[in-house]
Amino acid sequence: MRDNAKSGALTEVTFFVLLSLYEPKHGYAIMQFIEEKTGGRLVLGAGSLYGAIDSLCKKGWIELYNDSDVRKKEYRITVLGRQIAEQELLRLREVTRIAEDIIGG
Repeated sequence: MRDNAKSGALTEVTFFVLLSLYEPKHGYAIMQFIEEKTGGRLVLGAGSLYGAIDSLCKKGWIELYNDSDVRKKEYRITVLGRQIAEQELLRLREVTRIAEDIIGG
């Protein structure tokens, strides 16, 4: 995953995975959430999603919430993950403000 730790910029996929997990979800529900919220602009394959989940778990941004059903492990965002998502929201607001100043809006 190519999140930029120096600038704090997240990939769009990372940001949407974090947003999707403000309520616990299993992998397929995460894919549905992202596709729905982006109007089909972002569609993740299983390999991409589970690679992202693995990476975010290792970073401590999300965690396994419920694995009682081996086929449907649920994940949720951690406190650290919420902080990262909130920082990204602030960064995006700043980018938008600068762009609006330049382009108009």
